[in-house]
Amino acid sequence: MNWLLDLGNSRLKVAPWTPEGGVGAVQAWAHGAADFAPSMQRWLAGVQPGDRCWLASVASSELTAAVAEALASHGNPATRARTQAECAGVRIAYAEPSRLGVDRFLALLAAQARGNGPWLLVSAGSALTVDLLDASGQHRGGVIAPSPEHMRAALAARFPALAYAGGEACDFATDTADALAGGSVGAVVGLVERCHRQAIRLLGVAPRVLVSGGGAPRLLEWLEIDAEPAPGLVLEGLAVYAADKRDKEG
Repeated sequence: MNWLLDLGNSRLKVAPWTPEGGVGAVQAWAHGAADFAPSMQRWLAGVQPGDRCWLASVASSELTAAVAEALASHGNPATRARTQAECAGVRIAYAEPSRLGVDRFLALLAAQARGNGPWLLVSAGSALTVDLLDASGQHRGGVIAPSPEHMRAALAARFPALAYAGGEACDFATDTADALAGGSVGAVVGLVERCHRQAIRLLGVAPRVLVSGGGAPRLLEWLEIDAEPAPGLVLEGLAVYAADKRDKEG
């Protein structure tokens, strides 16, 4: 059995994987929660000797080391996924591969494995990222922006009069909390839709849009372009990465 671990900015996602059966059921725990370590230990109790673990992390080096140590102490040291210039039919646009987050890299692998693009990959997590992958597997680059939550936090920190919590996003709000909610969500929606238009201009064809991350459901409600939810995209890509590495190992 193989185990895929996606250690993000807020949660650890874990899923079993076999080349024959694909990615299995996903478990997830917030690593800021008090029960994170006990939850991981309960999961580790079901990991068998000889099971192989694959770890992708964008979390802090301290947390990544702690998770890696827990796996190693259990007898299942993790193989760490790293961004590569070329892998499984994908060629990334960055001149320095290490500067492209491994989560974005793995999402590209997952999209390529789903079929020929072009693809527009949107991750609505702690930050908003958008990446374009053309039909040949060439990454054309991407953008990064604050999440709606971070936009509101930045405004509140700079302007105390805008420190309103809650609110319901709408097009034209009649109170400040709703206006902040609508403005922050509208900003990311506008960016995604602009990227979609620019992709069409660049490639001459509309890309398929995949949306992942904790903020995906709300973003999908607002987008006025066709888009598909892809909640396990990084884990899908980690499976592609693992299969590629296993093949090269012989």
